[in-house]
Amino acid sequence: MRSGTIRTFRQVVVPGLASLTAEQIEAAEKESRRTGVPAIECIWRLSFADCETVLRKLASALGLDYQPLDNCAVDAGAVKLLQAKQALRYCVLPLSAKEGDVRVAVCNPFDYAGLDELRMLFKGDFGIVLSRREDIIKAIKRHYGIGADAMESLSNGNGGGPAVEIKSDIAEEAAASDASVLKFVNLLLIEALRDRATDIHLEPFENDLRVRYRIDGVLHDTAVPVSIKNFQSAIISRIKVMGNMDIAEHRLPQDGRIKISLGGEDFDLRVSILPTPFGESVNIRILNRSSVFLSFEELGLDDRDLETLEKLIGKPHGIILVTGPTGSGKTTTLYACLAKINKPDLKIITIEDPIEYQLRGVTQTQVHPRIGFTFSNALRSMLRHDPDVMLVGEIRDSETAEITIRTALTGHLVFSTLHTNDAAGAATRLFDMGVEPFLASSSILGVMAQRLVRRVCPRCRQEVKVEAEALREMGVRETDACGAAFFAGRGCEYCRYTGFRGRVAICEIFTVTEGIRQLMLAKAPSGEIKRQACREGMRTMRQDGWEKVKRGLTTVEEVLRATGEDEATEV
Repeated sequence: MRSGTIRTFRQVVVPGLASLTAEQIEAAEKESRRTGVPAIECIWRLSFADCETVLRKLASALGLDYQPLDNCAVDAGAVKLLQAKQALRYCVLPLSAKEGDVRVAVCNPFDYAGLDELRMLFKGDFGIVLSRREDIIKAIKRHYGIGADAMESLSNGNGGGPAVEIKSDIAEEAAASDASVLKFVNLLLIEALRDRATDIHLEPFENDLRVRYRIDGVLHDTAVPVSIKNFQSAIISRIKVMGNMDIAEHRLPQDGRIKISLGGEDFDLRVSILPTPFGESVNIRILNRSSVFLSFEELGLDDRDLETLEKLIGKPHGIILVTGPTGSGKTTTLYACLAKINKPDLKIITIEDPIEYQLRGVTQTQVHPRIGFTFSNALRSMLRHDPDVMLVGEIRDSETAEITIRTALTGHLVFSTLHTNDAAGAATRLFDMGVEPFLASSSILGVMAQRLVRRVCPRCRQEVKVEAEALREMGVRETDACGAAFFAGRGCEYCRYTGFRGRVAICEIFTVTEGIRQLMLAKAPSGEIKRQACREGMRTMRQDGWEKVKRGLTTVEEVLRATGEDEATEV
């Protein structure tokens, strides 16, 4: 569709979309006048027809192509023909530019004024294809980077060249308050929340500032404008201001906290600043207060493990330990356990770092190491409040371990976490801290270890074949795999083309029986404790992962990645 070809919305839509009634077309035009949204988009916004159907028929009526942008190749040279703010203003994306023949994706072919302005920018005519507005906006972010228009505004404010180095505190605060910097940081946070990221990493290097999101436990590079390095100081200063940190301090690590709301959900952002040779590195941990909490039945455990855990939390005293690396869902599991036993006749107190979710009816306290309020100090104070159940966020040192164990021995039910590779390693970890074997063996009720593996995307899952080598590495016999169907995600927009969406826990859990107690008293290696637990019916994390693979929840590769070295235990 070149210049000179002007057809109105009604001239095209009436014959092109015969299924639409005159009343529907009039309603779309009325909605367009009311909202400013193009009339063609109002057709599917009012649910008169499917978006892709409308665009395909519209493209055919106009003699154009309909172009999905999911896997469309985009020429980097063509993208440079427009600035980000121009692409966003007209909602267009240059796709190719070969020998002066420019091809552009547009969402509204009836915006003739906008198309004429583009001809002036391109200094000539160009061809267009139709694409969805949402797809064009996502592609603009992908190819120009998040907040590219804000970066362009800052660059233009500095004459188009590199930003002037900020040295004074007043200048830093002024730069951090610049509308374009505010807009960029806000966009960075909003995109992370929309992508379900759990962490945002801003990592400075000599010639660039890398931005990465951790989604479903895996880091992904995030497209940002090349010029972002020029405004590194202003961006980090803005984050410091939001987190109530000292913007004048660049030599020492700092920690801060930001509370924001988006779409009716509250988020708690924990900010950590770390000095590096090329500037300050920033990590923002995102805690969604509504998603931290799961009910006991939603933990993802099978019926047997769920029954074991339910028996453990019903005990009147002793220690229940949950182990695993950072980000493996230990806190979520502990909250679910507390919620299950939370009744008016029980006094429950927690000491955490930080408090990630408010539990109604539970007294919660947060440690403050800088002022000397540590886990061990908090434990001593908690005992004076006559609790029945206590949660200690983490056993980090020998003092905390000893007080926790003695608390359990004096008639309290205690929940806590340890950083170990598996459940059997909890005992040896406590021994390393100086805990006497007779104290550990008489106080620990049971130990649960867990990991999080990514779920196969439900929208693009398809049946696949699994190599025999991978099954052998899982410790699975070919006879056990016979007849099993395996699934993996093909990759789609819903899962960011990763094939995964969300996570599910795999775990192993055992109770301290007489056999295990004797091994603990003898300070037996964790391998012996694990073999004894397996003989008594414990299923390892890898075996639990295999069950979830057979159910189509995850993949063999995911289980192998999460469980590390071979965990298969011969009984």
